[in-house]
Amino acid sequence: MIPLSIPKIEGNESKYVLDCLKTGWISSAGSYVNQFEEMIAKYAGAKYGVACMNGTAGLHIAQILSGVTENDHVIAPNITFIATLNAIKYTGATPVLIDVDADDWQMDLDLLENYLQQQTEIKTLNGQSFSFDKSTGKRVRAIMPVHVLGNIGNMGRMLEIAKKYHLDIIEDGAEALGSTYENKHAGTFGKIGVFSFNGNKIISTGGGGVIITDDEDLAKRARHLTTQAKVSAMDYIHDEIGYNYRLVNVLAAIGVAQMESFPETLKAKKSMDAFYRSQLDGVADIKFQKIPKGTDPNCWLFTFTTSRMRELLDYLNKNGVQSRPFWMPMNQLDMFKEDIYITEKDVSASVYQNSISIPSSAGITQEQLETVVKVIKGFYASL
Repeated sequence: MIPLSIPKIEGNESKYVLDCLKTGWISSAGSYVNQFEEMIAKYAGAKYGVACMNGTAGLHIAQILSGVTENDHVIAPNITFIATLNAIKYTGATPVLIDVDADDWQMDLDLLENYLQQQTEIKTLNGQSFSFDKSTGKRVRAIMPVHVLGNIGNMGRMLEIAKKYHLDIIEDGAEALGSTYENKHAGTFGKIGVFSFNGNKIISTGGGGVIITDDEDLAKRARHLTTQAKVSAMDYIHDEIGYNYRLVNVLAAIGVAQMESFPETLKAKKSMDAFYRSQLDGVADIKFQKIPKGTDPNCWLFTFTTSRMRELLDYLNKNGVQSRPFWMPMNQLDMFKEDIYITEKDVSASVYQNSISIPSSAGITQEQLETVVKVIKGFYASL
């Protein structure tokens, strides 16, 4: 079976993990945690990085840092992995779901702006201006763009919208390490960005994430909150509700090794993407995710649409090519069915019904790529 997306472990991972084991530095303290944070922040062009146990935890902390409460709304795209919405719910806030663009599958900014223009009003609270949803009376505190599949939408326009309506931008860059928009890295457009390093991401620590920001105070508080809000290095004194969210040293060691070879990994991902596009272009009704002008994606997970998605999915998995459907839209999940969903044509439903992800591992070989294409073409030839 050609796997969907597995990590490439060919560098110093074993060496650094063994160093942790030999020295006993395997938990949340250790030099590799600090090194990994610095490597991610530097690569993305941010001043500070704070490592945490996974991207979901990072998104949770990011919202706390932005002052999100149970009386707030947080705007998010309707097409995303569920972690985005779960993190919103952890704060007690309520999501406002925005349908996605039919071409690039990012948040539809026309729908976003129409919602804010027509369904919110600006009020002053404690000397600050915020947007409030007219129907619920709740403050619309933040917007969480998700760089779906490592692609990035028009962040310039989103920044303008966020400024006009007094929204913090918290970037869910879980899939977007290595992606840029107009030469600016994902995660650095808003107040806070978050990356994920789960087993299937472009680099992996097994499980892990990093919060990035240019705000020193936010970085300090993020580090404080992720280590149980402990005040004293000696005594067990804590000054607020904290979380056991810190990344452990042994996993950070893997991340350091992964970052050392990341330029080669990114190059391989782009090569994979180019091969699939060249070989599958014009095959039946296959359509690719559009890359907006100015965006340079990391090509994390190759996904395309076809009206034969379910049949192709079954065929590929039966013929040794591991493939998966796309995420179910958030508004279709029981937990979020009652939340506000802004849409005109429900593009999310169409994207979900027709999208399939195919093998995209960092270490996928040319032979495997050719096999995947051959099996896909064989499916359509058999119809």
